[in-house]
Amino acid sequence: MLRVSQIRLGLDQPESQLPEIAARKLRIPPGQISEWQIVQKSIDARKKSDVHFTYTLRIALQSPRREAALLNDTRLRSSVRPEQSTEWQPPAPACFGNQPVIVGAGPAGLFAALVLAEAGARPLLLERGTDVDTRCRIVEDFWSAGRLQPQTNVQFGEGGAGAFSDGKLTTGTHDHRNRKVLQELAAAGAPQEILYLAKPHVGTDILRGVVKNLRRRIIALGGEVRFEHQLTGITTRSGRVTGAIVDTPAGSQQIPTDNILLAIGHSSRDTFHMLHSLGVAMQPKPFAVGVRIEHLQAAINAAQYGSCAGHPNLPPADYKLVEHLPNGRSVYTFCMCPGGSVVAAASEQGGIVTNGMSLHSRDGVNANAALLVSVTPDDFPDGSALGGVALQRQIERSAFLAAQQTYAAPCQTIGTFLNGSAPGSFGSVLPSYRPGVTPARLDTCLPGFVTDSLRQALPRLDGRLHGFAHPDALLTAPETRSSSPVRLLRDDTMQSVGLSGLYPCGEGAGYAGGIVSAAADGIRVAEAILNNNQRD
Repeated sequence: MLRVSQIRLGLDQPESQLPEIAARKLRIPPGQISEWQIVQKSIDARKKSDVHFTYTLRIALQSPRREAALLNDTRLRSSVRPEQSTEWQPPAPACFGNQPVIVGAGPAGLFAALVLAEAGARPLLLERGTDVDTRCRIVEDFWSAGRLQPQTNVQFGEGGAGAFSDGKLTTGTHDHRNRKVLQELAAAGAPQEILYLAKPHVGTDILRGVVKNLRRRIIALGGEVRFEHQLTGITTRSGRVTGAIVDTPAGSQQIPTDNILLAIGHSSRDTFHMLHSLGVAMQPKPFAVGVRIEHLQAAINAAQYGSCAGHPNLPPADYKLVEHLPNGRSVYTFCMCPGGSVVAAASEQGGIVTNGMSLHSRDGVNANAALLVSVTPDDFPDGSALGGVALQRQIERSAFLAAQQTYAAPCQTIGTFLNGSAPGSFGSVLPSYRPGVTPARLDTCLPGFVTDSLRQALPRLDGRLHGFAHPDALLTAPETRSSSPVRLLRDDTMQSVGLSGLYPCGEGAGYAGGIVSAAADGIRVAEAILNNNQRD
């Protein structure tokens, strides 16, 4: 098998022409290709007058000898190489006296439970929030009526924070486990195209069904899933985990276990405090805070695709921008949601949090992204391990006050933000955030170093993406939950430093950022649990 890259296809050409185009590239008759499969598909929009698709194909020829000859052809060295298997290999099963307990049913927890269940470990998966269907009803009530439930919301519940997002499956990590993640998501109902798109996404509407199917598979393999079960304590003996203390609808319960995997997510502040009080090793971690920036999707399409904007075969355009400022801060976009909406993502009473979300179709009028400013522990109100949590709360509560103690997020046009005038009515871009916005100066709720950095960066970023700093574009505050403010320290065996049997994992523990990297870390830590419990 050959892997052939740099195959160009015009916007109006059908994919059925790919074998013929590949044959021309290889300088062979099309009939010599016996089998082909798309490995990757991306959009090349570097020249706005010549936007096209670029493919990588897996190709088998009728003659293995001919394949070998092509691999030795120096003219094809940059685009042809042998196909190599990247399949994930499952670890050996292990024996457990007590069920391993997984805390949190986000991507890390779900995939850790899946791998343990596949190995016959009968994992117990605990989730503080509700199942995804109940969760959707509760979140919709918050968005429409402003009634927040601290235990079930956009941050907590089956599927984790990713269940109310764009469902992007891109990652900057090169981990062989990533393929396993995509394959399992596709098997659970995600579109098959995620297996080859350069920028795959699922969409929150489809993702909710996917997580239910993952849960059903875990149960079918012998695992157990309990909702509305929150970890409130850990019992230990001689530096080793002996049990989990859990708050359940029936009261407090102690579950004997030798292995607890913490996939608690970046917003489990009460759990962070509990772990800190137990002396679990942790340290403050740099993260970022800022706003959600919102444009018309048509304007982003025009900026990215030029004259090709609006072509029916092109998806809504996205972007990824970064600016390193003279003040030492970085300002960058994150979690860009084409055709999406800005959503209320609070998990504590009296605080406002924003996030972005889109459906699989990405057919909304607006585009949005987090526009973030880097922060370090030097910016935190105190020097403790939980200083970043204190900074997040400070910003979120200031936004709540700026919104007259409602969940209507402070919002300002870029025009008024940059020129210092009073916020007023909106222009061509209307806010998508529910339960509504409050026109307000963002300086009233964001730290000065954040607003100063945003003012410096916006004109510079506009030079990279025309119209990014359009006066009518919106800034909705605050975006504070882009990543965990804490890192739970773990050793080479993936266990908590100084406490055997406790396994920090995923985004909340500070080892991932996004659905795929969190899920891959869940697999990695599940492998460690199995390896650490092998018996001779």
